[in-house]
Amino acid sequence: MLTSPVKGMLPLLSQTLLLLCLAACGGSDDTTSNPSDTGQTDTSQPGTPQTGGTDPAQGLCDSLEGEINWQALMAEDCPTLSQYRLFQQPDKPTRSPNAPGFNYELSSQLFTNYAHKYRFIFLPEGSQIDYNPSDTFDLPVGAVLVKTFALPSDTQLTGEANETLVETRLLIHRENGWTALPYLWQDGEAHLTIAGANQTHSLTRQGEQLDFTYHVPSRAECKLCHQRASDHGTHIYPIGLKPYLLNHDVLVNKERINQLEHWRTQARLTGLPDSGAPDSAPAITDNNADLTARAKGYLDINCAHCHRAEGFASISGLRLGFYVDHTSFQYGICKQPLGWDGGEKGLSYDIIPGDGEHSILLYRQMLDAPKDRMPPIGRSLSHVEALSVLQTWIDGLPPSLGNCQHSG
Repeated sequence: MLTSPVKGMLPLLSQTLLLLCLAACGGSDDTTSNPSDTGQTDTSQPGTPQTGGTDPAQGLCDSLEGEINWQALMAEDCPTLSQYRLFQQPDKPTRSPNAPGFNYELSSQLFTNYAHKYRFIFLPEGSQIDYNPSDTFDLPVGAVLVKTFALPSDTQLTGEANETLVETRLLIHRENGWTALPYLWQDGEAHLTIAGANQTHSLTRQGEQLDFTYHVPSRAECKLCHQRASDHGTHIYPIGLKPYLLNHDVLVNKERINQLEHWRTQARLTGLPDSGAPDSAPAITDNNADLTARAKGYLDINCAHCHRAEGFASISGLRLGFYVDHTSFQYGICKQPLGWDGGEKGLSYDIIPGDGEHSILLYRQMLDAPKDRMPPIGRSLSHVEALSVLQTWIDGLPPSLGNCQHSG
């Protein structure tokens, strides 16, 4: 929940902070701005790629040497995704990566309008991922993260036959830091879309047809979620590569195996304890798992990248990391937000133990107006299935955890 100090100035100050952040992000790999990357989204012609940004050296982007175009990945922002040659079938970014690429899966869902996500990692030869016991893993220079979003025709259906490719995002660890590249799919090809784009879509959820606008983020908006501040400036980092989001069984050659253990045996991961990762964040929809772990895992992957001390929403004081004590004030228990007016319900507290209906944490995930919506980008629809679980969790928290004066 993005916040500001004076209740009467809430929406204006929140929007000002957002604009300042986007302006500061620019289009480069670090705090140096790129004047050609404004981060503005084209809404006049939905779905039209806005290439902008750098003017790639065609020699590198069009090189035919080797399976993967490593030189271009490290140096150029190619106009089309296929020029990097990451996949055996350029129009199928959901499977069959070229070596040494491999897929990975998160245990808890990052929600983006019910889009199915296909994630891959490409590591330079001889390099490994460094294990971190409580936060994002360190990846070597040269690493590439690929995430493709495909919208289902029906939220109850899976598989490529029931999906429409929408976008593919790259995070590339170049010599001067991580850089983000968004690609929009059109007519079987993914085009670099520096300024972002809007596309209209329809899907069916529980028998109801939903028509909505899907927003492909601009390069600057990618950095809104991925940025972290430090004494050396603001830089971007991966979000989901955390031990508790990766510590679960996946299917490998028709056999179920722990994902982190598999990475270690494949010499992809170093530093994993012999006993393995201690914790796992189950899916929000896993009814057989611990309810608190389900709720905290979901809030971590969807909210904690901003709601941390180094994140964009640090000013809010709200901390939603998996290892933050969920009975504490900083996790939102009886905490009044610094920058939101309570909406039409006039709500006052981020979390009221025993009362999910009047908790801002839940309510703002139901709203869609730009000044109210949480997360601020990344969704146009509400994740009703997850919100039901989160309300059950908050309703089950003992009121004795805090001294909230009932609001709403």
